[in-house]
Amino acid sequence: MTTPVIRASNVSKKVTTNTQSLTILQDVSLQVEQGESIALVGVSGAGKSTLMTLLAGLDTPSTGEIELLGQPLSQLDDDARAALRAESIGFVFQSFLLVPSLTALENVLLPCTIRGEDEDEERGMSLLASVGLTGRETHLPSQLSGGEQQRVAIARAFMTKPQVLFADEPTGNLDQHTAATVIDLLFSLNRDHGTTLILVTHDPALAERCHRTLHLNAGEMVEAA
Repeated sequence: MTTPVIRASNVSKKVTTNTQSLTILQDVSLQVEQGESIALVGVSGAGKSTLMTLLAGLDTPSTGEIELLGQPLSQLDDDARAALRAESIGFVFQSFLLVPSLTALENVLLPCTIRGEDEDEERGMSLLASVGLTGRETHLPSQLSGGEQQRVAIARAFMTKPQVLFADEPTGNLDQHTAATVIDLLFSLNRDHGTTLILVTHDPALAERCHRTLHLNAGEMVEAA
């Protein structure tokens, strides 16, 4: 029996301010298998992005346990969690987060630099070609459209062959046509690389493409088919 890529057990997240304690997530449990695509949906403030950051080890739950690639995150310190993310996790965000002073190719190669590895320019060029950006390798982000910048971000996310890709509203800043192109791209790369995909989205078209949709409502989870 294979170990789930992600397992969350009774995970809660509470934030305490000077005047009150706010529960963002309440007793969330889920299991994600290798190669699955999961959509996290719900209204703003439902806890989708918070859950994603917890599953990725970017934050820690108030209670409950999360295992990522067989590793209990509560038993890892900050450095060990960062090393696990660098080795096996990819991210795509709504705001692209490209380095303005780096070319498209240099942005795609950045994860190699962060990991202290030699830059695999051939793979970087191949990934840019796979997202339709052949000939744009030397362009700076300011010379690319929003859709092109997001495609660079996706190529960058796949540079290190991640086992899990977390995408937070990856089409949120894109027009409908460009969003459809990016969705097709995400799922084709997901299929070709066998990468597990966790998507936070408001986009019903994107959620429908996933194997499963998990609905969050006021911090509690309700699963749909």
